[in-house]
Amino acid sequence: MTKTLRVAVIGAGRMGADHIQRLNTRIHGAEVAAVVDVDLARAQAAIEGIPGAVALADAEEALNNGDVNAVLIATPGFLHEDILLKAIAKDIPILCEKPLTPDAESAWKIVEAEEKLGHKRIQVGFMRRFDAEYAALGKIIRDSELGELLMLHHQHRNPTTPAGFTNEMLINDSVVHEFDAIRYFTSEEITSVQVRLGKPTRNAPAGQHDPQHVLIETESGVLADVEIYVNAKFGYEVATQASFEDGIVSIGRDKGPYTRSNGHWGGNVTPGFEERFGAAYDVEIQSWVDAALRDEIGGPTAWDGYATAACCEAGVEAQKNAEKVAVKLNAKPALYR
Repeated sequence: MTKTLRVAVIGAGRMGADHIQRLNTRIHGAEVAAVVDVDLARAQAAIEGIPGAVALADAEEALNNGDVNAVLIATPGFLHEDILLKAIAKDIPILCEKPLTPDAESAWKIVEAEEKLGHKRIQVGFMRRFDAEYAALGKIIRDSELGELLMLHHQHRNPTTPAGFTNEMLINDSVVHEFDAIRYFTSEEITSVQVRLGKPTRNAPAGQHDPQHVLIETESGVLADVEIYVNAKFGYEVATQASFEDGIVSIGRDKGPYTRSNGHWGGNVTPGFEERFGAAYDVEIQSWVDAALRDEIGGPTAWDGYATAACCEAGVEAQKNAEKVAVKLNAKPALYR
């Protein structure tokens, strides 16, 4: 493998632009070779100041560019399947932002294509696995420091949502992270999902029921719940409390020092995901680059992307009928065992 990844970044929107700057200024062993966006002017703006990078309007053109030997996909999820299949055919390292694809059927096609290739090329962008607090809690669980993990309580709160953020997107774009976190913490598959719709906030746009309470169960019976509240106004907060046989551990509360003094207490709340998980994104991308240079992947696999897509499908169905919905998974291929 080459000593430098020459990366084509597909998608120059909010997430793509952030990754372009990350690759250009903070990541070792990788360079931005091309930026692709249907808005060519946006792609051209994204490569400004990056020597040798080219702006393109077509992903296939980037994949056929002889200067490109890796791809980072940061387009909306509904565009991922076609780009992934073409990138797999090129047998190059791939980092795909979540979701792998928007549904389990198309995600399974990606799993099958990679299995046919015979080795892992896809790393899925579940960045929370690279957050220091998530890693610390994961170690406590794996080392059984406080006995067996019994329950997980998650809060996922955004200050507001962009225009067009639908009811289903609360599951597919937000709770998808908790689905992966629960699988990461427990090292188990999720077996069922239930969604309860209670009293909605007046701040939710028409057609969106916010907040929602998501109830989840894993193979061994670990219970988890998620409060998804995307119009909470006060800031961006992603927190988890884990209940063990011999103690309780909480992560992800107010960022920075939490001060108690003169009858007052408080800290700071991050305004968005870039601030809360910026360091995790740096670690994630560096892990992908380092692993790719060894012909490996450095994080969540295509199977993880498929499994969370199946959880999202169950979650969206549960939104509609308020019943517990079983998560349906195909047998795990040998490549991912």
